[in-house]
Amino acid sequence: MALTPLAIGALALLNERPMHPYEMYQTLLERHEDLLIKVRPGSLYHTVERLEKSKFVNATGTEREGNRPERTMYAITSAGEEALQSRITEVLTDPVNEYPVFPVGLSESHNLPSKKVVDCLNTYVERLDKQISEIRALLDVARGQNIPEAFWLGGDYIVNIKIAEREWVSTLIDRLASKDLTWPIHP
Repeated sequence: MALTPLAIGALALLNERPMHPYEMYQTLLERHEDLLIKVRPGSLYHTVERLEKSKFVNATGTEREGNRPERTMYAITSAGEEALQSRITEVLTDPVNEYPVFPVGLSESHNLPSKKVVDCLNTYVERLDKQISEIRALLDVARGQNIPEAFWLGGDYIVNIKIAEREWVSTLIDRLASKDLTWPIHP
């Protein structure tokens, strides 16, 4: 079984301690892992089922809180630990083209008038600035709580990628506005 980002996140949580899927979901959200991983409750439950079928986790029992339904607790197995370490090693070693949609929009933006592209990109930069501010605030909280940097490297990476993206897009906006970049469709 190839470990998806959600499977990596689930195994990493279970590497800390046994949990039930709902607790895993809540922990991922509390830690803002949803900035790194697409997290949906149904997907997480399905992922845990797949991990169990692959013998990477096993059910350790059930627990019940009040009138809530029983929740199955899971723990990582030694095979799961090996799979987690192997997949992390692979991810940190081999760059992968993940096919984000923004470069597709850029590649086809010549189908719009340059003024429209500038307007769209200005909005994009504003939204990037908001995301950068939000992530920086979360990183400041982590620093303020003395959470070791090793635990928030992903957030630091994302904010720096977004800063670089903002700079590149801002330069493109300037080139379009100054007509330094020849555009096939004019305003």
